[in-house]
Amino acid sequence: MIIGTRFNGPPGSGNGGYSAGLFAAEKAGDGSPEVTLRMPPPLDTPLTLAGGKVETPEGSVVAELLPADTITVTVPPIGYADAAQASAGYSGFAEHPFPTCYVCGPERADGLRIFPGALEDGTTAAPWTVPDDVTAPVVWAALDCPGGWAVIQSGRPWVLGRIAARVTRVPAPGERCVVRGALAETEGRKALVHTTLYDGSGDELARARATWIAIAR
Repeated sequence: MIIGTRFNGPPGSGNGGYSAGLFAAEKAGDGSPEVTLRMPPPLDTPLTLAGGKVETPEGSVVAELLPADTITVTVPPIGYADAAQASAGYSGFAEHPFPTCYVCGPERADGLRIFPGALEDGTTAAPWTVPDDVTAPVVWAALDCPGGWAVIQSGRPWVLGRIAARVTRVPAPGERCVVRGALAETEGRKALVHTTLYDGSGDELARARATWIAIAR
């Protein structure tokens, strides 16, 4: 496995959702696992999966994969136009800890350009036009940042620590979708969030449960 440079999150490391989705795809056949990131996923580095651990050539543990509990929570759907309106208020346009993130970075013209704006109830929503090179790991990526932006405030950096996802259907290239995010709870530096991906008709395509970790500026 190699995480290409374009799939970065924070500078120099892989987007957490994409990286976890890539690792999960490598473990196909054992069901969709829960992926815990143990270090920033390195870019352009051959990684191997053995015994439920993803390792670098030097033996550093990048991630651990374990069977996932059933994901029972979804964030309710809203219309595409409502999601677009929420996205116009995306706080990451004004202040973003990682503005070149593949998923939500406003400086990435070649990224997914998912800009989750906040609704009055504190949940997030964003429209998403599916790229031509969509894969299951790209769907995991789309499920990542909208949850994080339900807890990110004033640009304080948070990063993905753990994620489990269930992908019912990978959307088609060019399909117009809506991604929803919600904060469930916080405890110290940890936040539990949920995300759900819907197609243009409001049918669920995928859902995820994730733990985000606050880090120093």
